[in-house]
Amino acid sequence: MPTLPTSRCRSKTRWLSCGGIFDWDNALIRLDEVEHLAQDPDLWNDPEKAQALMRERTRLVDSIGAVREMETTLSDNLELIEMAEAEGEEALAEDAVKALQDAAKKAEAVRVESLLSGEADGNDCYLEVHAGAGGTESQDWAQMLMRMYTRWAERRGYKVEYLDESSGEEAGIKSATVKIIGHNAYGWAKTETGVHRLVRISPFDSAARRHTSFASVGISPVIDDTIEVEIEDKDIRVDTFRASGAGGQHINKTDSAIRITHMPTGIVVQCQNDRSQHRNRAQAMAMLKSRLYERELRMREEKAQAAADAKGDIGWGHQIRSYVLQPYRMVKDLRTEVETSNTEAVLDGDIDLFISAALAQNLGGEVDEAVL
Repeated sequence: MPTLPTSRCRSKTRWLSCGGIFDWDNALIRLDEVEHLAQDPDLWNDPEKAQALMRERTRLVDSIGAVREMETTLSDNLELIEMAEAEGEEALAEDAVKALQDAAKKAEAVRVESLLSGEADGNDCYLEVHAGAGGTESQDWAQMLMRMYTRWAERRGYKVEYLDESSGEEAGIKSATVKIIGHNAYGWAKTETGVHRLVRISPFDSAARRHTSFASVGISPVIDDTIEVEIEDKDIRVDTFRASGAGGQHINKTDSAIRITHMPTGIVVQCQNDRSQHRNRAQAMAMLKSRLYERELRMREEKAQAAADAKGDIGWGHQIRSYVLQPYRMVKDLRTEVETSNTEAVLDGDIDLFISAALAQNLGGEVDEAVL
């Protein structure tokens, strides 16, 4: 008969305690409290408070539901294996073991997600990709990265909204910004900030030589009403320009695109996805606040690391991952040493292996590689 996958945490209460912040008993009590508060007819007199309460309710319902689903899967498949053993149905037992292995992977993802306790981890996020030096090669690589992250977001059920894109002269993109909308989007994506390196036989080189390309990725949280970021008018410069497009109905004949420069920090954001200059400006200001907030978070982390004598692994210019397609196939995360030879799956958005390992490392947890 097939061997059952092992689990480090057997009971529901014990499993929850090994992940960090999620407490089963308190979660049930708090959900009852939130449900009661949600019935208050005066709740929506304060929209900000109401929205925060509804977000908390969604998080609790999702977390509790995930645990109950895994508990049911475990119970049902253990019973199925016992029945298969009694009747000598090896194929049935193998199917049940496969279901348990899949459930173990999901349990590990939920365990890592329970570690996301940062003040902005539950928020949506902005994802920016910028091509490095190297012209068409790096611009094509930047577009490949943007596709990878878009597919990753779709796999997780997130919504992706394009905000800005600057096309390359021959192929690819010089830069692009998207907004990823979904619960814990920033918490899951935040460790992807850094430089990504690609080694491959260039499709743009007639001599078929091997090229190395670089692109940088930046992640910042969407600022909600619970976080205040003050920006003084004297600190910003606002420029308007005509939005670019592929032609036809997407060509904008007015200067509706907005670029905002924050002089004290040098941060530049721009938005051109809407025909309305006012809406583009509002979106660009939201992006600027997000970038400034992310900068503050990064400075806090760097200060804490310096105090702990563990510097140097967070900076924007740090190379975090290498994608090698020639002369062999390998994707390796340089922070966690996690690697895989399934490069096609990675470039198609299957990057949770790297994200979970980086999160667990940063948050002091441990990822069970057997189930990843």
